[in-house]
Amino acid sequence: MDTGTREIGFLLIPEFSMMAFFAAIEPLRIANRCSGETLYSWSIWSQDGKPVAASNGMTLLTDGAIGDQVGAPTVFVCSSFNHESHASAAILQWLKRLAGQGVVLGGIDTGAFLLARAGLLEGYTITLHWESIPGFRELYPGIDTTTELYEIDRRRLTSSGGTATMDLMLRFIAEEHGTGLATAVSEQLIHQRVRSKSDHQRMNVAARLDVHNPTLVRAVEFMGRNIETPVAVGGIAEHCDISQRQLERLFAEQLGAGPNAYYVRLRLEHARELLHDTDRSVLEVALACGFGSCASLSRAYRRHYGIPPSRDRKWTA
Repeated sequence: MDTGTREIGFLLIPEFSMMAFFAAIEPLRIANRCSGETLYSWSIWSQDGKPVAASNGMTLLTDGAIGDQVGAPTVFVCSSFNHESHASAAILQWLKRLAGQGVVLGGIDTGAFLLARAGLLEGYTITLHWESIPGFRELYPGIDTTTELYEIDRRRLTSSGGTATMDLMLRFIAEEHGTGLATAVSEQLIHQRVRSKSDHQRMNVAARLDVHNPTLVRAVEFMGRNIETPVAVGGIAEHCDISQRQLERLFAEQLGAGPNAYYVRLRLEHARELLHDTDRSVLEVALACGFGSCASLSRAYRRHYGIPPSRDRKWTA
């Protein structure tokens, strides 16, 4: 176990997740309180030292600019929406410099995007928010990306955001100061247990859709695995060992839409994730989501979301 005070730095990217940030800070504060010692201290930075607005519109003061920081052995990048538009050359160079100094680097929510863009995640296993995983994998196919709640891989710590960041910090505390302290912190947070990293980020399909027919669940999961190359309804029915008519009736009765319409919706949701989290062209997104052309994606996209895909990019908003 480590002794002394560990300093942790947090780089706040505009529109960061306030929930995920506080889920990182509070376990550290409570660990100090429970132990009766100053085990952790922390500082908050922005690129220019000015206050930073979170995605909920609230603004936090910072302790300084990135160039002012000194000596923190662990630094987390906290971001969420529109991370692409805030990934400045100055921030990327700063992160590279920290890596060269042996600093442990972490990414919270979409923070992994900035670390990857700086070239600092090759050879590491990482995670990030489930909504951003498809876009990340499109941009960085060589980086091992999981859907775990968090990942601790040598000198890289990543969290999927939200309350998963609390679990990452509890594990961090446990590894440095023992499970007893981590458990005490968890209880203070009314957090029933320190979740394993392998706990699911999302509800399973049955819970998420509030359906319990195993055949329908199997069909939806099969669709989700076949976004780029859609399978005909007959092929889905065959995979589920029922007739096409039975499958269509199941979808209509329990999801209020036919399998074709539901499948298109899944593909459009995936397209939106890619548009929001990557700089892929509309054509590339269309092909990745099983649409044969920009025109076919645009027509379906406009019908579903009310705007064309070319206008629906968060990072250019």
